[in-house]
Amino acid sequence: MSDRWVVGVDIGGTNLVVGAVPFEGGQPAAMRTAYTRPDRGADAAVDDVVVMANEVIDETLERHGGTRDSVVGVGIGCPGPLDLDRGILLTTPNLGWANYPMRQRVSDLLGMPASLDNDANCATYGEWWRGAGRGATSMAGVTLGTGIGGGLILNGALLRGASGCAGELGHTTIDFTGRRCVCGNYGCLEAYASGPNIAARAREGIEAGDASLMVELVDGDLDRITAIIVYDALLQGDVLAGAVMLETAKILGAGIANVVNTFNPEVVVVVGGVTRAGDYLFTPLRSEVRRRAFDVAVEACRIVPGELGDAAGVIGAAGVFIADRGVAT
Repeated sequence: MSDRWVVGVDIGGTNLVVGAVPFEGGQPAAMRTAYTRPDRGADAAVDDVVVMANEVIDETLERHGGTRDSVVGVGIGCPGPLDLDRGILLTTPNLGWANYPMRQRVSDLLGMPASLDNDANCATYGEWWRGAGRGATSMAGVTLGTGIGGGLILNGALLRGASGCAGELGHTTIDFTGRRCVCGNYGCLEAYASGPNIAARAREGIEAGDASLMVELVDGDLDRITAIIVYDALLQGDVLAGAVMLETAKILGAGIANVVNTFNPEVVVVVGGVTRAGDYLFTPLRSEVRRRAFDVAVEACRIVPGELGDAAGVIGAAGVFIADRGVAT
């Protein structure tokens, strides 16, 4: 087992996930999860992260030996946009935080060096480093959660762009007169196919008069419908849930077709809870990509679910720390 560790931190719109990742990569030796509760502010969330980080460090060292010096640093993944040079969170549409010195704050409280990158970049890097994208020289990652994020790998490195915003696939426009997104734009991919917007479209169907098992699953409280409820109803043969998932797959397929045509990757890895829908999601999604993208680009590209589950962002954040800081192997 490893004798060195990196703490990986994945700050999401719904959950905070922290794990102690072996320096060589792989599943965390210890991991903690908590609700983000963004309304309490960034300082409170960081305090939670620090408590969780100290817990996973203590548990890892107790199990595997070593001292705190065995933990070489902490990699942080956080929604953006971010100022990567200064380690500052500039704004977060799904969290409501702005101009927050995330990297320095975590580094100071844990007493170790830290890196900061976009949470979707980290999940993408994790799947490339130790997951479904292993061995690819070009890869796109799509993260489906509270929002929709994305990341791009080219020649074994993250492609961040001129100001660190490359790969924001969730905020590509798929309908210029469409639904308003939390970012302020209209018709973003995220405004249709993120977890909360899958649920919103299901609620809209019920409110328009469609019969659905989802009403029973939430005891009549439509505000309790989530993407997971839609998935559960789908497995029970619910017609509306099936229609929502099919539409979601086609919408995601249109978005991914844009990536396939623009970036021409070897693999697109899709991560997040929505991937639990399996073939209900991926079969129509791949069909839509084939319908919309160039044949030669589609033939060169695999579209697959992630392999790392909830640990993708944690593993990737640790990997980004190692890659960016040039820590000796």
